[in-house]
Amino acid sequence: MDEIKNKKAMESQGDTAEEQKDEALLEEEEEKEKDLDDLAPEDLEDLTEEPPLLDLDFEEGPTAEELKLEELSAEEVEDDTAMENVNLDDPVKLYLKEIGRVPLLSSDEEIELAVKIGEGDEYAKKRLTEANLRLVVSIAKRYVGRGMHFLDLIQEGNVGLIKAVEKFDHTKGFKFSTYATWWIRQAITRAIADQARTIRIPVHMVETINRLKKVQSQLLHENGREPSEELIAETMNLPVERVREIMRVAQEPVSMETPIGPEEDSRLMDFIRDEEALAPDDAALKTITNEDIDSVLKTLTPREEAVIRLRFGLQDGRCHTLEEVGTEFHVTRERIRQIEAKALRKLRHPVRSNKFKDK
Repeated sequence: MDEIKNKKAMESQGDTAEEQKDEALLEEEEEKEKDLDDLAPEDLEDLTEEPPLLDLDFEEGPTAEELKLEELSAEEVEDDTAMENVNLDDPVKLYLKEIGRVPLLSSDEEIELAVKIGEGDEYAKKRLTEANLRLVVSIAKRYVGRGMHFLDLIQEGNVGLIKAVEKFDHTKGFKFSTYATWWIRQAITRAIADQARTIRIPVHMVETINRLKKVQSQLLHENGREPSEELIAETMNLPVERVREIMRVAQEPVSMETPIGPEEDSRLMDFIRDEEALAPDDAALKTITNEDIDSVLKTLTPREEAVIRLRFGLQDGRCHTLEEVGTEFHVTRERIRQIEAKALRKLRHPVRSNKFKDK
């Protein structure tokens, strides 16, 4: 008896503990709801927005082969901040003026700072970043016209630069500018893929498109003519169908409002046929009434009229085959073809056809 009482007491305590746990969870959820109710709209946006690019792991970093390729292009863009063909507004001009005051670093200074960064020196990280802001500008200007403002391109490139500063390993034997160029390009191209295109495509596809365009340009320079899809596929070690697919995806949508002509007084939409509108010849035919058609067909023999109506869909809206019409009249396909040809010759006679021309 005592055992039963003890068992019931333990079960009662367990139920009480479970109830207390449920109540605690309920109170916690209510507190969260209250907290959300107290948030301003902009705070709610912060909770739902995606993490910034800096927090994302693109990949582990560039391979040695990629860095060797980047080494060649890095020399072209390093400290190249000439702004031909780039429209600059006041904020950009001010930014360029500010970063222009920061002295560049020698290779030895870069290595020295890299060592200090490895030891956790925040000032060294800041110094290496600021000294390479001009590299970001020189790379960003090459992406102007891809759907993002120049200053936005610079900001995204700076994210890549910070990533490069954090991950740079001077013992690999590459200059910092070479390593940073890869990360800056990664950040900019990914931002363009995510924000600039009308139809968003995956980032890995954007990188493949960029590689294809680079190969295209290289082959054009080497051969003096546009490379074929087969040559591009061979160079990229890809199937021809895959290259065609990449080219199709790479096409940007064209606005129907795009100006056309030397004076730009027309729009692209003016030259695109409306599939729902009638063509001029079809519209002209529509003006001919059923009564006109009936009156002309009545000049044929009853059999000729019936054959024409069935063959051209004037009877039930469906064009019947020679076989079907032959079955209807219990004659051969060839006989129906002869009747149809004779009826059409009659209809082309000026006496009959002039009735339509007068309309």
